[in-house]
Amino acid sequence: MPSQPENLLSSEEYLAIERKAEFKSEYFAGEMFAMAGASRQHNLIVANIIRVLGNQLLERPCNVYPSDMRVKINKIGKYTYPDIAATCGQEIFEDSDTLLNPLMIIEVLSDTTEAYDRGKKFEHYQYIKSLSEYILITQTPYRVEQYVKQRDGMWTYFEFRDAHDIVQIESIECEFSLKEVYAKIV
Repeated sequence: MPSQPENLLSSEEYLAIERKAEFKSEYFAGEMFAMAGASRQHNLIVANIIRVLGNQLLERPCNVYPSDMRVKINKIGKYTYPDIAATCGQEIFEDSDTLLNPLMIIEVLSDTTEAYDRGKKFEHYQYIKSLSEYILITQTPYRVEQYVKQRDGMWTYFEFRDAHDIVQIESIECEFSLKEVYAKIV
């Protein structure tokens, strides 16, 4: 017996639903995926980074966005919400609330998202031509991992594990210490 055809959504249908929804959902291949809430530690880390980077970018043509900024991965038609996305120079939007050209993306890891953030999500993010840095941050101090895209398209990996380590973000010409990232957590 043939199976029932799936009711897949178009990207237009997804966006219409998403803009009215009380909670955020990602979209990929015709399906919506509800996003889970974040822990206290997760929210503090995101707030700390937004504050530190935002202060450094205040007088420059750059912006740092929290997880309410939707990002579209054009090549595969995926809509997602990184924990943090940053831009410099001209920003390109699909519409008023969907960014197409982040330079840097940060994801704060949790037990439920870590494998996805390290694997498939990073694979998908690599389709964004403008993206040159991807940073993963654990919720327990101290561990920050940074992937930097090289001129040949390869990604170089750096790991930071000490409170006094400084992460240089070349794409937006900023930096942060792990001590700043984990302020009020340790």
